[in-house]
Amino acid sequence: MVSKPSESAANAEPAGDGGAPAEGAAAPVAVKILVAGGFGVGKTTMVGAVSEIRPLQTEELLTDRSVGVDDTAGVEQKTTTTVAMDFGRITIRDGLILYLFGTPGQDRFWFMWDELSYGALGAVVLADTRRLADCFPAVDYFENRGLPFVVAVNCFDDGYDYTVEEIREALDLRPDTPIVLCDVRERASGKEVLTTLVRHLLSVHHEQHPAGAPAG
Repeated sequence: MVSKPSESAANAEPAGDGGAPAEGAAAPVAVKILVAGGFGVGKTTMVGAVSEIRPLQTEELLTDRSVGVDDTAGVEQKTTTTVAMDFGRITIRDGLILYLFGTPGQDRFWFMWDELSYGALGAVVLADTRRLADCFPAVDYFENRGLPFVVAVNCFDDGYDYTVEEIREALDLRPDTPIVLCDVRERASGKEVLTTLVRHLLSVHHEQHPAGAPAG
């Protein structure tokens, strides 16, 4: 079971030392985060770039059997695909550890999302401006389940130069859903996405449980 992050933990910057607690320090808080989005949007790359441990990846080569099943339009050079999940870990200072679970992007693997999302506190929805419609299923999935998320727009070199508001309108996002422009190949950029998500989780938690409100 994962725990809600403390406010001091969310305001801290990600650490790169593995997050080992000092002697006598409280045990770190563990938070499960999903990284979702369409096929070939960069989920595996993001988890691998930010993880402080060797990431677990379940990528397999694309074969002729995927022709007509997996839509590779816009990502024709992609040769592998995630068939189960990606897993990584990143430590935030003050004792907050994020466990990252990258979901498979193809329609035929969506049955796994319910299992992967169990116990998750939030999600990153990766978007590609060349194929914005591919992230609609992930947006709908998390909105329908009330799971807070941020949209991280992976800025490909040949992508369209949309503004944040144009992206918000195209995806019909709520005004309070954060949108972050990023390059998932860069560790610092991925960290910024995750830090934005943690702050969003805190904001949502404070709205739902305002200070001084009677316990329900």
